[in-house]
Amino acid sequence: MKTVFLLDMDETLLDFPQAERENLRRTLGDFGLEADGRLCARFHEINDGLWKELERGKIGRERLKERRFELLFGEYGVTADIPAVARRYYQNFLHICIPYEGAAAFLRELSARGRVYIVTNGGADIQHAHMRDAGFLPYLAGAFISEEIGADKPSEEYVCHVREGIEGFDPARTVYLGDSLTSDMVCAKRLGVDFILYAPAGAPRGYGGRSAKNYEEVLRSL
Repeated sequence: MKTVFLLDMDETLLDFPQAERENLRRTLGDFGLEADGRLCARFHEINDGLWKELERGKIGRERLKERRFELLFGEYGVTADIPAVARRYYQNFLHICIPYEGAAAFLRELSARGRVYIVTNGGADIQHAHMRDAGFLPYLAGAFISEEIGADKPSEEYVCHVREGIEGFDPARTVYLGDSLTSDMVCAKRLGVDFILYAPAGAPRGYGGRSAKNYEEVLRSL
C-alpha cells in the first residue's frame, strides 16, 4: 500500500498552459502589446525549452525569466523593456491560478490515505500562492520547492533533500505523479519510487510505464 504521495504542480494539478496564455496576454497588454494565439504558442515552446535547460543545469532561474522574452521579442521584432516585462509577468503569475477540475478533491482523497507532498521547480512565491488559492494547503504534509532548496528537479541534490525531508521515507510505500518525463520521471527513478505519468491526452509514443488520464485512474491504480 502507498502511503506517501509526491505530486508535481504545473500540468499535474494546475492548468499551467492556460494560466501561461492568460498571463502573457495580461502582461503584454500592460505594455500596450498584443499576444495572439500564434505568439502565445511560440512563447510556450520557448519557455518549455528553457525550463528543460534549467533541469539540466544549463541556465539559471533568474536568467530564464528574461531570456524567454529576449528570444520571443527577437523573433517578433518587438521593442520593449525586457526586465520590466519579465518582472510584471512574474508578479502577474502570483494572481493567476487555474487548478484542474477535481484537483483539490483528489488531494483530499490522497491525504485520507497517507501523506501528500508537492515537488516542484516553480518559483517559490508563485507556488505558495497557488497552493493557497487552489485550496490545496489543508491536504499537504509539505512541499519541496526547488527555489527554496537551492537545487532543481531532477538533480541529485534535490532528490536527497526530498528523501531526507520525509520522515520514515520508504520507497516501497511511495508513489510519484507528474507530467514530465525529463524531470518527474527522472526524479522518481533517482528516489527509487513508483512513477505514474499524468497524461490527460494519453501517454506519448514509446513510453512503456504507468500512466493515467485523470485522477480517478490514478486512485484506482494505487
